[in-house]
Amino acid sequence: MKDSDSAQQQLSLYTEAWSQTDDHLPLHTSIVLFLLSYCELNSVRVFLVCNTAVSTEAWRRRRTKLPQAVDVCCVSVEDVPPLVKGCRLPAAVDGTGQLCRAGLAVVLRHVINKTMEDDPSKNNVLSLLGFKKTCLKACAEVSKWTRLCEIDIPFAVEEHLQNPTNPNQQLPSAITVLERRLSEPVKVHNDDKIRRQKLKEQKQDKRNEFPTALGETNPESKPGQSSESSAELELRAALARLSVAAVPRLTSRENSEIRKVKTADLPPLEHVFAEGLYFTLTDVVLLPCIYHYLYSLQAHAASVLPCLPHLLRWYSRVQQVPGVPRAAEDCGLNLSILHLPTPNHPAPSVGDEPHPDPGQEEMSEQLPFVGGPRPTMTKLKENGIEAVFTPHPCPAWTLPWDSLPEAINPTEGKMSNVRAVRKMQQLNNLVAMVTKLARPGYIVVDFCSGSGHVGIVLAHTLPHCQVVLIENKEESLVRAQRRSAQLGLKNIGFIQANLDYFTGPFHIGVALHACGIATDMVMEHCIQAQAAFVISPCCYGFIQNAVKFTFPKRLVAADAISEHMILCRFADQTAVQLNPERRLTGKRCMGLVDLDRSWAAETHGYSVQVMTMEPENCSPKNNMLVGRPLQRSEGEDIASKLQA
Repeated sequence: MKDSDSAQQQLSLYTEAWSQTDDHLPLHTSIVLFLLSYCELNSVRVFLVCNTAVSTEAWRRRRTKLPQAVDVCCVSVEDVPPLVKGCRLPAAVDGTGQLCRAGLAVVLRHVINKTMEDDPSKNNVLSLLGFKKTCLKACAEVSKWTRLCEIDIPFAVEEHLQNPTNPNQQLPSAITVLERRLSEPVKVHNDDKIRRQKLKEQKQDKRNEFPTALGETNPESKPGQSSESSAELELRAALARLSVAAVPRLTSRENSEIRKVKTADLPPLEHVFAEGLYFTLTDVVLLPCIYHYLYSLQAHAASVLPCLPHLLRWYSRVQQVPGVPRAAEDCGLNLSILHLPTPNHPAPSVGDEPHPDPGQEEMSEQLPFVGGPRPTMTKLKENGIEAVFTPHPCPAWTLPWDSLPEAINPTEGKMSNVRAVRKMQQLNNLVAMVTKLARPGYIVVDFCSGSGHVGIVLAHTLPHCQVVLIENKEESLVRAQRRSAQLGLKNIGFIQANLDYFTGPFHIGVALHACGIATDMVMEHCIQAQAAFVISPCCYGFIQNAVKFTFPKRLVAADAISEHMILCRFADQTAVQLNPERRLTGKRCMGLVDLDRSWAAETHGYSVQVMTMEPENCSPKNNMLVGRPLQRSEGEDIASKLQA
């Protein structure tokens, strides 16, 4: 076991190399190298993936621009590990070659965790994960903030650098969105004391500006500096968290004049860094992007930079963070070389509402919940649209649970006996469908795999297939890997990533209780890969318009989004404690929502059946969508195939 743990701790990080025409590193690669240098993490080996061979002379020239303390080398695409080949870079793989982490945010968060494993005393590195360690944790498919930082801004800057446009005409929309976000007041955890301290300092500044009773000015006040202390309070509080400046004494009791001020009347706090007061991983992601963008604008500085006062202020403040100038210089980013105008102190827009915590998921604004599902169901029925369920092709099929290894049984997860029995029944349904569809050599992907209940059973049941588990929660995936190691499975791999970062080919996609739009994301991924799918949806009430999806998809009779969302909400009314009539209505709503999904898949050339898992009481969310692309020639219609 010790050898296994040691192998898992060895980390190889793969990221894109230079373009063929110049020495410009892709921004995602620059960001990764900058974080490695900032963390001073030397136990990771970085492989720059090259499409063409790099000459010795070119490598020597380019190596001088890379962090000297980081172990960096070049590797051809052909020599990349199999799991990494199926993912978008950057990606990191452990020593076993079975666990891969892919995507910028996931890889960066893992670098931070790896740094803390090597040296738990680096509190400045741990603080990069932000409050509750949620910084950039929400996936880009549903979080507008993560998408802006992880995808939109790097892509916009890359596009600008490759195809420069006249910045006088139009700034990249992602940059203007960031500028607007930096102009908004921030709301941080337990900010009341800091805001009262700011009010106190503002009042003191005003007193220093006015003449004394004898008609003389305060000798301690300096012209032009009356508001400096309150203006920089946020910066002092931010740097104090990094233990590099004296924090304002917020524990002392304010005078009654300050204490009596209502919280709503306190002055707002300004953005110091991207997510608010504190330096986080988001700032690490943005710094290389903004540096290259500002550097490219120097010829147009006079006309463009005045449009970005908050961005310039952020850029100057980031340079004051200990370790940033050193890491930037190590990565060839000469932060001080930019001759930027000194931004005037931008006043926050007091009337604006504070922006939500960027670390939390941000979905489209929900329409109010009004009425019940019957008017919509009646309207659909009048148009000939009702929920239709295909009979289960093998309701009595079951895995030989008594003869399976203990590590496969759901009871291994220390769940209750009742829940374990229901979980086994759910697995019976999914495994039955997948085994009928699978052929030797197939790649089966368990999306949203959690701790591996489905994927591990499939890997054991289908030894001639390769099974890949994809999950964005690291703790769950590590637990699944340990269970797999106990079983000695060799035909299994693990990828910690958001779905968009998995790009490898596969034949069957499976997901048990994919919550909300996760079901739609899995279906979209399968359709893009022309793969069959076996999916059990869940949490219909979480379905809502997001970055990539709008609803309904095909139920044109329910053309109002509010009508479809009512169906989604009532589709969750299937709990066993509800009366039978209400559960039946919930089941019909589930069927209509999944009918909309199946029709959308059929427009892409799929045959889709919506069926109920057996027994029905194995889960309140007992629907199952089984689909196959019609152009596949392995067999006849899926229904007859499952009956065989």
